[in-house]
Amino acid sequence: MEPCDLSAVAARRLIGAKKLSPVELLESCLARIAAVNGALNAFVALDVERAPKTAREAEARQMRGDPLGPLHGLPIGIKDLEATEGLRTTWGSRLYKDHVPAADEPHILNIRAAGGIVLGKTNTPEFGAGSNTVNDVYGATGNPFDPEKTCGGSSGGSAVALAAGMVPLATGTDYGGSIRTPAGFCGVVGFRPSPGFVPYMARASGFTPLHVLGPLARTVEDAHLLLKAEAGLDKRDPYSSADAARLPDRLVAADLSSLRAAFSADLGCAPIDNAIRDVFIRKVASFRSAFRTAENRNPDLGPALDVFEILRGLYCVGEHGTRLEKHRHLLGRNVIDGTERGLKYTVADVAWAQVEQTKIYQRFNALFDGVDVLICPATAISPFPHALLFIDEINGQKLPTYMSWYTIAYALSLAVPAIAVLPCGRDHRGMPFGIQVVGPNGSDDRVLGIALALEQVLARDPETTRPIPDLAKLSGSAGGTAGTKTKPGR
Repeated sequence: MEPCDLSAVAARRLIGAKKLSPVELLESCLARIAAVNGALNAFVALDVERAPKTAREAEARQMRGDPLGPLHGLPIGIKDLEATEGLRTTWGSRLYKDHVPAADEPHILNIRAAGGIVLGKTNTPEFGAGSNTVNDVYGATGNPFDPEKTCGGSSGGSAVALAAGMVPLATGTDYGGSIRTPAGFCGVVGFRPSPGFVPYMARASGFTPLHVLGPLARTVEDAHLLLKAEAGLDKRDPYSSADAARLPDRLVAADLSSLRAAFSADLGCAPIDNAIRDVFIRKVASFRSAFRTAENRNPDLGPALDVFEILRGLYCVGEHGTRLEKHRHLLGRNVIDGTERGLKYTVADVAWAQVEQTKIYQRFNALFDGVDVLICPATAISPFPHALLFIDEINGQKLPTYMSWYTIAYALSLAVPAIAVLPCGRDHRGMPFGIQVVGPNGSDDRVLGIALALEQVLARDPETTRPIPDLAKLSGSAGGTAGTKTKPGR
């Protein structure tokens, strides 16, 4: 095993024991990037000056026996929606194709303070719009299990980098599934925390609880490690709270045999491919006996589709309304479509959606009076060719919008829950399949403990263990057609 393939927790333990140098780990990650990134286009900018210098400084502190932070010496991939000081940050938009921020976002500062090494930026669709990682600055990011297929979005570059062993940890953001869909499509772990768990000050409207920051990793323990470093209390985010302080330093697996689980193939409202439904039912049959009780039960999400469309439209107008007015010719299809949809809604529409979201939140929380955890698919379809910007039909039925195919993720966002995505083997086409492990708002530590225990159960069955891409094949096709290749740089 190469150092870059180690879990973050294992690598950090070796660094603490002086058995692995941060320089050695960084060089291993850079070698893997050189071998496979040409086929995948996951990393789009590398900090070729600061990262090696930081690794050497980390090695010096390690050898002196200085106190080391929880992320000491670990290379981190940063999603290209998150500003990094001195390192090109484009938001996947031609408007910012040459932008180099003067300062880090607060959670990036937290990562650096914990000893993490910012290695580079991972690809994302323009401003995170849509769930296919394609943009006009860097092109498409390919799925590590088939580079011609989508990796999902908008944290697609981060998920691909993890699956291919380019870094042990990576950051993400999630509004309607932007951590969860890529995690499901690429066979890695993703965690959508409760709003404010990781302070988020970059939103144009701070009073938008649907949009959160969170970690991606290859294991639940690794996701917990990064989340612990990112999280904190910062009242510049109106949703920030002291909940993050409850997150334990060491994650303990829950006792699944004491828990009541609800299973839902479609949440009662999401279109889902019939084959994926069958895959979910078959996978669940292999582990549902691990719980004290297991029942098939849908949450009551009411008019979730209409509510999300309106609230997302409101969000798009706030984020992109001025851009649409002044720079329409530089914007991509998804940003334009989402913003124009938002401009058509009335104040009455928005008021109705906010009232209905409140009802959804209350009904969803009431579900957990009778169960301890909800489990459903992470995605409704198998990965499709990234040449298609989105899927417009499922089971032969036309979908109303370009977002409809990932209703299985965004419908849950309305209840602002805590959600972990776990790899759960492969689907009917041999591509990664993932499940969402869901708890109510504020249950982040509990959801992570349940996810850790379930991860251990899934790992014991070849049909549900985390799939691994063919790295030799990816290395041999480094000149493939995953997208527009650009030389990573500052």
